[in-house]
Amino acid sequence: MANPELAIIPRHVAIIMDGNGRWANKRGLPRTIGHTKGVEAVRDTVKAAAAAGVEYLTLFAFSSENWSRPETEVNDLLGLLRKFIRRDLAELHRENVRIRIIGDRAHLKGDILPLLLEAEETTRDNTALTLVIAFNYGSRDEITRAVASIARDVAAGRLRAEDVDAMMIGERLDTSDIPDPDLIIRTSGEERLSNFLLWQAAYSELLFLPDYWPDFDRALFFDALKAYAARDRRFGGLSTKKKAPEAVAG
Repeated sequence: MANPELAIIPRHVAIIMDGNGRWANKRGLPRTIGHTKGVEAVRDTVKAAAAAGVEYLTLFAFSSENWSRPETEVNDLLGLLRKFIRRDLAELHRENVRIRIIGDRAHLKGDILPLLLEAEETTRDNTALTLVIAFNYGSRDEITRAVASIARDVAAGRLRAEDVDAMMIGERLDTSDIPDPDLIIRTSGEERLSNFLLWQAAYSELLFLPDYWPDFDRALFFDALKAYAARDRRFGGLSTKKKAPEAVAG
């Protein structure tokens, strides 16, 4: 990319899209309006990620804990997801975007699961940006499901306990075919991961922004990429950046 500040592009960016309700409350508007504006921010961010050359974009769309919210708000969120898929799927497909869904699918009811499966199937052969939607997702649940799967294989004699390692657990996660995120962004000023990609975030760079999600746009996304490019990722090792030569006393 021409901009030297973006010489290093993260392969995988994950975002905790937080602050829709507070954005609306600040303006004296219903929370529903905040969620609607949040969907617009999703559209802008997908386009920005594709333009930047990001390969994977994961969005925390609906957590397994969100079901505890008031029923009217849950229904609003599900309605927006339906609208997003029905309205945007064709355009995403034309743009060669592949959609992947992560999260627990076992207990989804109604038309939500068929819609998610349709989005995956329609776009499965696309080769540009992979848009990963974390729906009914919780990282502890994901890890629990992976470990339970391994435990069943051990109990059945298909696997030896001493063969279980971190790689095997990773291969049983929802993200087994997705690289770990290089950069995780959270909006709204909160500074925690909230049960999002806990296993995968072991060496991710974290960026917490004060902006509410409906205000997130292309400019903020590219600012985040610039911040990432300035980081020194060591993965537990020594710095890979070269220091400027020290001046020699004359």
